[in-house]
Amino acid sequence: MEIPSNCAANLVSEIAKFMFFQIKRRISYVFHHKREVENFEEKVQRLKERRERVQHDVDAAKRNVEKIEIGVENWLIKVDKMIDEEAKETKDLEDKAKNKCFIGLCPNFKSRYQLSKKAEKDANAVDVLLRQGEFDKVSYRDPPQAMVYASPKDFEAFDSRKQVFDEIMEALKDPSINIIGVYGMAGVGKTTLVKEVAKQIKGDKLFDSVVMANVTQTLDIQKMQDQIAEPLGLKIEEKSVAARASRLHERLKGEKKILVVLDDIWARLELNKVGIPVGDEHKGCNILLTSRNLDVSLNGMDVQKKFRINVLKEEEAWELFKKMAGNGDKSPELPSIATEVAKKCAGLPIAVSTVATALRNKDSFEWEDALRQLQRPSSSNFSEVPEEAYAAIELSYNHLKGEELKQTFLLCSLLGHNVAIQDMLKYSMGLGLFHGVNTVEEARKRLLTVVSKLKTSCLLLDSYTELHFDMHDLIRDVAISIASRDNRVFALNNEDVPKDWPNVEAMKSWDKIGLRYAINLKLPDQLKCPKLTFFYMGSRDPSMEMPTNFFKETKNLKVLDLTEMHFPSLPSSISLLSNLGTLCLDQCVLGDIAIIGELKNLEILSLLDSDIKMLPEEIGKLIKLKLLDLHGCTKLKRITPGILSSLSRLEELYMGNSRVQWEAEGHTQPSNASFAEFKALSCLTTLDVCIPNAKIIPKDLFFENLQIYRIFIGEAWDWDGQIGYSRTRTRTLKLKLDTGIEYLSYGLKMLLNKAENLHLDEMTGVKILLHESEYRESFRMLKNLHIQNGALVQYIIKDNDIVDKIEFLQLQSLILQDLPKLISFCSENNSSNSISPKELPLFNDKIMFPKLEKLKLSSINIERIWHYQPPRGSYSMQNLTSLIIEGCDKLKHILSYSMAECLQQLQSFEILEVEHCLELKGFINKSMSKDITIGSTTEALFNEQVAFPNLEKVTISHLRNVKRLWYNQLHTDSFCQMKELKTEHCDELLNIFPSSVLGVFQRLEILTVTDCEVLEEVFELQAQELEIKDTYGVTFQLKQMYLLRLPKLKHVWNRDPHGNISFQNLQGVDVWQCWSLKSVFPFSIAKGLPQLERLLVQECGVEEIVSKGEGLEQEIWFEFNQLSSLILWIVPNLKCFYPGMHTTVWPVLKNLKTYGCKEMEIFGQLESNMQKPLFHIEKVQAFTVPLEMFIHFSEVIQCLNNVPNFLLVIPQLEVVWLSSDDIAMICGGQFPENLFCHIKVLGISCESAIYPFSFLRRFYNLEELLVGHCSFKELSPSEGNVGEEKEVWMLPKIKKLVLYMFPRLTQLWKQESPLGHICARLETLKVWRCDSLINLGVSSASFENLTSLYVRNCKGMVELITSSEVQSLMRLVTMSIRECEMVKEVVASEADDEATYEIIFTELKCLELHCLASLRSFCSGDHTFKFPSLEQVIVSQCPRLTSFCQGAISTPKLQRVQLAETDHNGRWAGDLNATVEQLYMEQVLSNFIKHI
Repeated sequence: MEIPSNCAANLVSEIAKFMFFQIKRRISYVFHHKREVENFEEKVQRLKERRERVQHDVDAAKRNVEKIEIGVENWLIKVDKMIDEEAKETKDLEDKAKNKCFIGLCPNFKSRYQLSKKAEKDANAVDVLLRQGEFDKVSYRDPPQAMVYASPKDFEAFDSRKQVFDEIMEALKDPSINIIGVYGMAGVGKTTLVKEVAKQIKGDKLFDSVVMANVTQTLDIQKMQDQIAEPLGLKIEEKSVAARASRLHERLKGEKKILVVLDDIWARLELNKVGIPVGDEHKGCNILLTSRNLDVSLNGMDVQKKFRINVLKEEEAWELFKKMAGNGDKSPELPSIATEVAKKCAGLPIAVSTVATALRNKDSFEWEDALRQLQRPSSSNFSEVPEEAYAAIELSYNHLKGEELKQTFLLCSLLGHNVAIQDMLKYSMGLGLFHGVNTVEEARKRLLTVVSKLKTSCLLLDSYTELHFDMHDLIRDVAISIASRDNRVFALNNEDVPKDWPNVEAMKSWDKIGLRYAINLKLPDQLKCPKLTFFYMGSRDPSMEMPTNFFKETKNLKVLDLTEMHFPSLPSSISLLSNLGTLCLDQCVLGDIAIIGELKNLEILSLLDSDIKMLPEEIGKLIKLKLLDLHGCTKLKRITPGILSSLSRLEELYMGNSRVQWEAEGHTQPSNASFAEFKALSCLTTLDVCIPNAKIIPKDLFFENLQIYRIFIGEAWDWDGQIGYSRTRTRTLKLKLDTGIEYLSYGLKMLLNKAENLHLDEMTGVKILLHESEYRESFRMLKNLHIQNGALVQYIIKDNDIVDKIEFLQLQSLILQDLPKLISFCSENNSSNSISPKELPLFNDKIMFPKLEKLKLSSINIERIWHYQPPRGSYSMQNLTSLIIEGCDKLKHILSYSMAECLQQLQSFEILEVEHCLELKGFINKSMSKDITIGSTTEALFNEQVAFPNLEKVTISHLRNVKRLWYNQLHTDSFCQMKELKTEHCDELLNIFPSSVLGVFQRLEILTVTDCEVLEEVFELQAQELEIKDTYGVTFQLKQMYLLRLPKLKHVWNRDPHGNISFQNLQGVDVWQCWSLKSVFPFSIAKGLPQLERLLVQECGVEEIVSKGEGLEQEIWFEFNQLSSLILWIVPNLKCFYPGMHTTVWPVLKNLKTYGCKEMEIFGQLESNMQKPLFHIEKVQAFTVPLEMFIHFSEVIQCLNNVPNFLLVIPQLEVVWLSSDDIAMICGGQFPENLFCHIKVLGISCESAIYPFSFLRRFYNLEELLVGHCSFKELSPSEGNVGEEKEVWMLPKIKKLVLYMFPRLTQLWKQESPLGHICARLETLKVWRCDSLINLGVSSASFENLTSLYVRNCKGMVELITSSEVQSLMRLVTMSIRECEMVKEVVASEADDEATYEIIFTELKCLELHCLASLRSFCSGDHTFKFPSLEQVIVSQCPRLTSFCQGAISTPKLQRVQLAETDHNGRWAGDLNATVEQLYMEQVLSNFIKHI
């Protein structure tokens, strides 16, 4: 065949061009090597800056106790490797390139070429790292642990209680029961019992999470939602109850198994309104209720199982009574009297406890008097409380010594649950309850004493923190009854809304009024209560108005608390309250409050968490003020000059988390307060304040009398808590300084001398923090010291050889973090020591920490922590409980040999974490030991000298030089208490537990091993052909085992122990990405797993789950009676569960998920020459009623033919996944019509070009449809595919539709498509990775019920919907569009439609626009948009979004635009359009500055 000449010429020309380009490129490497190197160095510098910013975010997250995303950690490791290794290689090549050849006459072309090519390659790699380093967030927050359990002193395991307890536990294990009710009379112990149930469940891990909410008679749904959300780590930002419920509902559904305890229900509660999923909404959500009313728990709440709690039996009540009363009998007659007294308590635990405690150590005549009182109860007209209980509690009240105890107790009853100590302090001071106290601190100490005595009397309870206390409902009812005698107290719950207030004569006798969360309450024009001393009212109703003359006839009022109310201006009659001592306007929306200045006798003023913007000058008239609480007033910017200096009697000032713009001293016309005014506050003893800059503090401000303080100096400190509300009031300083401590003002140094907690951050230019002569004064009281981000800090203390030792006698916690230049904590005296600074340990033998409990060293470049040879007896760290070392790259050993001997007596040491210490070789450096051969144990991290008998938790991470964790022989009792071991990223580690030390770790409960590249074994049971006798008959406590990403792992147990060791407590095993692993369990281990609940094997090379036992030919019986979840996912080599003859039993299996196990049948019938399937279809009796099964149907469908009793095997199958072959078999009619009648969630992966609809009619209970990995162009059937029109109406109507990975899908469905009928009730639509889809383009009928819309990664989408179709989204509540790079607008105007519309998204509450590179506006048309319900807008990474829309826009509820979901502050420029425009301009300016 001849090639035409012109074609040949073109071909030669192209080849020549290509060759020329390649030669030119290679020659350019030689001559442009400097440019390539400079380009590489510039990008490395940018990478360093990016790394520094990310590291700052990581450090901030760690300080907030947040977990770091694994992708962020991996990125930092890659960056460090690039900077350290690649840059060094490039530098070496650069040095070579500078050398010349031929006696220096010719450039080294080869080195230049290599250098240039290397620099270009590495520059490209840096570009990749720069792109990968654009993290939206670097961390996540673990939810706090829910504390819902009864304390040991509360729960008594009486037979009557234990029986009910056991029955409740059994009911919670029953998968068919979701709602359980516990009922019984008040005070019988319902709450204590369910708390104990929660404690047991948590300990047994029956549920993944347990949360509890206290409902109470005063129903507060928002408070309930917060109580449930907080332990789950959910922060609900929405304001409306419905929106909050939706958010909580989604979060609870995210928990696989969760128990929600709702305590003290008084009336029917609609759980959906709270946000708690019920029944089929989430099968894994169980609800445990308590109520006094049988009808409520049975009929009102659809309870499936009910349990009654009766009073104690007589003998049980007597045992409890004796325990509470003690052994203080003072006369022989007492026992018989005590028996009669106990009987009068009627078996009520609350009555028994209160009476017995009240009579402890009392004389016999007091017992006789008590018996008479109990025989004549006085609870007339008080039907809610049993007479016996009323009499018992009243008796305890009568035995309180002194009016202080009694009046405090009665006041507590008006304040609801979980009363704050600080609130009670404000009330008690205003009322003058405590005599003989002159200061706020004296009153506080008296109050704490009184509260403690009331708790001892069993009349008050501990609350969820030490800052609060609580009261049992029954006791509160009695207390209110006592307080209400003679009409002295008027108290309402929010259910008790009177049509009319009581008559005037009754009101005249009132002494106290408590209206908690009053709703729809019409206040009288005047409150005619001349004797009134206390008025408390809380209302979240913004329409609630207080008449101007409301307080005109309450001139005796001493305490006024108006919480969560709206006051454009305060009622003018407040000015008449001349006796008012306490005024609380907490959490109020406040306008003009100048009238407060008329209250001349006011001593307590609290504006806690109010939105006040300015403190008016009239406040300066309150010359008797002792306590001013402005904590959390985040909008407070200005305090009129002169106010603070006028408050000369002020003792306590709280301004934490307020943003006052303080002025420096010396302004001639100041517009704001300055710290110079504090000079006049000679009585000030407590201060809580944030100061932006230390320079504004006058040098002659001394704070002589300040005893309690928390002072933050510098910007951007996290404000955690409030010292006024803490029983353990402390002295805390957090300082961000641009100078050393020696340059602080004398006043601040005085505070530093007394500080208990000191945080030092960003000490610019500081090399030495403190000199030895100063440390005794500055650090002598310290309990917690945290020093971080000191780029130049070399020493914490400068040693001038003045003293023999430097002692931190009170220090309990020490954190040294991000101090890259740190040489040592204390410098060596140069005149007395010739040691090089590099050889100095962090702590030398001069430093003493006798009370240190926690030590954390992070990112400091030390080589040694302690001295090699500390003098014996001089070193004291006997209280150390926690040691955390991370990012200390130069550290090779943690302890010296001699130091290890000094630390062998650490009896309290519990936590050890060692992470990212890349050069660490061992825990103890034995090179200084004379008794041990050097190098004998160099590969073991812990050798026989490590002695930590109480260590409970060990974390080992990123130690690249460690090959073994433990030496062959450990110190006696060392590690014997260890409960949790986590080992990750130890690339040289070969095994976890060698056989010689295996018996030491019997108490281990949690084992996590991840990312250890060469690890081959976890448990080594045999070494050098020797049997390990130490492990014979050992039972391990191991409950959870996680083995992740271990590519060389060959064995979990390297041989079968044949019953010599047992792992019978094992509950969960996760094995993931272990491709060298052939089996999971040895035979004898698998035979002894009675508590195994979860087994996951994913992406592994496993061939059999259980390896075959030696010499066993008979059929084996495996019982997994607790196994509820079995997941075998992408295990391509799996051939069988067990290679021999066997039968498996799994009676409670609920979750079976299999995929990618092509070599093994899941269901089948046993045939010759075939491996036995996982489930043998002929033994259906062994597989009883499993629920919520997850099955990949392609692996089981073929074995179902001719098996009509398949429904007996899985009668309630609810979730199923089908392939094209499965669908074909179903459509072929090979299965009964009712086979899929229980299916609620259907997943489909189909390769055909047309969506098959006819088979869907079998799924008539279908609720969710997931369709993915399909090649359809549209979700519409071919002609005749559906059949008759009547068949369309037989198709199910789903609530949720998920479409994912449809590369060819161009249209969802046509106007007349059956999918329109299927989606008629659609509530949620998720569209993901449908790259050919241009817009949704559907009829309004299909979306008329849609509430949630999520669109993500649709690369071809240009718009979401057109303006003519947008009416179909009117019920939308949530809209999220993410990573759709071509989207230009959300709502598009049609080309031929010039009309303008008023588009109203009536119910839309949340809108998220994220990573939309082409988005220019929400809508470019001139339409009017109204969002009456919109509360949350998130806009991030939308670089072309210049404005939200072109037309008018209304968002009455919107107050901010968030830049991320975690951005709780957000931005706001007055309206949505202006805010978006401002964000765009800021971005443009930022890019311009970067370009310059």
